Amino acid sequence: MKNHGLGDWIHRRRVRSRGRTALISAAGEQTYDQLAQRVDQLTNALADRGLSPGDRVAYLGENSAAFLETLFAAGSLGAVFVPLNTRLAPPEIQFALQDSGARLLVTSTTLSALAAPASRDTAVERILTVEDAPSRSEEPAAFPVPVEQFEAVLASGGTGRLDVAVELDDLAVILYTSGTTGNPKGAMLTHGNLTWNAINVLTDFDLSSKDVALMIAPLFHVAALGQGALPVLLKGGSIILEQRFEPGRVLALIEEHQVTNISGVPTTFQLICEHPAWEDTDISSLRNLTCGGSAVPLRVLDAYERRGLAFTMGYGMTETSPGATTLPPAYSRPKQGSGGLPHFHTDVRVVDPSDRPCPVGEVGEIQVHGPNVITEYWNRPEATASSFVQEADGLWLKTGDMGYFDEDGFLFISDRLKDMIISGGENIYPAQVEQQIAALEAVAAVAVIGVEDARWGEVPRAVVVVREGHELTEDQVLSHLDGKLARYKIPKSVVFVESMPRTASGKIRKPDLRRQFA
Repeated sequence: MKNHGLGDWIHRRRVRSRGRTALISAAGEQTYDQLAQRVDQLTNALADRGLSPGDRVAYLGENSAAFLETLFAAGSLGAVFVPLNTRLAPPEIQFALQDSGARLLVTSTTLSALAAPASRDTAVERILTVEDAPSRSEEPAAFPVPVEQFEAVLASGGTGRLDVAVELDDLAVILYTSGTTGNPKGAMLTHGNLTWNAINVLTDFDLSSKDVALMIAPLFHVAALGQGALPVLLKGGSIILEQRFEPGRVLALIEEHQVTNISGVPTTFQLICEHPAWEDTDISSLRNLTCGGSAVPLRVLDAYERRGLAFTMGYGMTETSPGATTLPPAYSRPKQGSGGLPHFHTDVRVVDPSDRPCPVGEVGEIQVHGPNVITEYWNRPEATASSFVQEADGLWLKTGDMGYFDEDGFLFISDRLKDMIISGGENIYPAQVEQQIAALEAVAAVAVIGVEDARWGEVPRAVVVVREGHELTEDQVLSHLDGKLARYKIPKSVVFVESMPRTASGKIRKPDLRRQFA
């Protein structure tokens, strides 16, 4: 076999797990051998349409069998998969398509109104539509390039396997991370990055081929894809794909399918245990609850512990595919608030400004090294140069996050050097929001900070100085952002101030703003 990457996984599973359920989705159930056949057909169909190794294939859609089929078909072909966040605004989607140079876009029919304008003035040559809802009566979207139906394209492909040479160092996925200075960066995840991350999960989370994972988080996020779906499929377990999160339905699916694994953020787990059906639902099958994004509130820990469950928590990012550390369930109480221990095949260190290791308890920048860590960004040589430290043992990723190790080797996150806001599991970089608000003529200065929120953990708040001689209201600021940014990035409130606290060099002192307005 020439293909040593993700594209070979399902082919190998078709024999080892023949007859076992791989996917359960709105399209029905698929066994591993059925999934492998569809991946082979799609691979051939894409090759017939001129796609070749290295070409980028973008996907804009909710969780579905088609998402994973496209991922594995791209891997089988040696092409590069580019999953897009469905919550982004058209200009944000368009940027990712332009920057990646994607030649093909696969999109769900319900997102046609988003995909059509976003695909204009890009390298996209063809669009495949996945039917994910009954046909609607409104006017069809005006796509700028030829459109084909996903199932028809797949059916046109031959069933023979294309054995394309793919190595672990080859690029598998480009995942866009929110930009700290405007535009997002494309993290270049290789087949090796994703494979080693899956091995870390299998080692530290003790998964088995009998596991049933319920995917309630979107697969276009690296956590759901890298920590949830891929390790389970590598091991031969089953995945239930949900297009959107509904706590009552989650409880029903747990009972119906004897779900063993769920991954999410604190907000999702809180909404599940607060649902009226929580106490009466049989959740005895659950054994792996994985939570990331921020620490689980004590009241949520209590609710699950009363039913005999504990959480595996962790710390990571897109650039680490995404696992950097993990906190085993046994330590969820004694080390509450910790990101945990480094993953089995990953190294983590805390360093001072000269990149020297900090002693226990001393705060410094968190850096990560390992086979699951990317080594560069797509089309961003300057970001690559500034984001890594070359050491004798290889590159170390500068996370931009601050933290410390305790005496037992557990990592604690103390601050975010890059001021990132995490809202309901979504990363929000204030600079991108500030850039849009600053475009308003009436704005003299703006800073975006995170404020605590009972449901989402934290939400953005804009602090604005109005230019002399102008007037501006909160509604005007928020309406200006509508359609330019994903809705979760838009501040939930605006505070107007006379002036900003600044450093001697003129930089806005955000810690001061947080103390006053957060």
